[in-house]
Amino acid sequence: MRISVAADCTDGVAGSLIQALESRGHTVIPHGILAEDDRDDWAWCCAAAAADVAAGRADQGLVACWTGTGASIAANKVDGVRAALCTDAATADGARKWNDANVLALSLRLTSAPQLEEILDAWFGGQPSTDADDAANIRHLGELERR
Repeated sequence: MRISVAADCTDGVAGSLIQALESRGHTVIPHGILAEDDRDDWAWCCAAAAADVAAGRADQGLVACWTGTGASIAANKVDGVRAALCTDAATADGARKWNDANVLALSLRLTSAPQLEEILDAWFGGQPSTDADDAANIRHLGELERR
């Protein structure tokens, strides 16, 4: 799977994001501080990673900043992106299941190395729900984007 990943600084688990994804067999498209000569401000790099997902250059994205909030806000400004700020594995699983989230947002302040592994396991192990109500919610999000 192609994963577009962005971080605005090297704090916390930022330095291990690419390795954690590649060790799972994913191809990484880096942005921000993780890419040479790329703008590393959170709004720019996280939006760039989300744009890769929206345009089909990446299958999913992972964006990170100190709190994760700015990263998720920037990613969610891109049409077609459903970014979820996840601080634990249960939230990551739910984001994939009920929200069909396609961009994982992380807090570099809160996410430890063991938590990162658990979150990534849940994220990549999760599948979107086939429940009609859940599917209707996702369709409604698309309708809101088109307004």
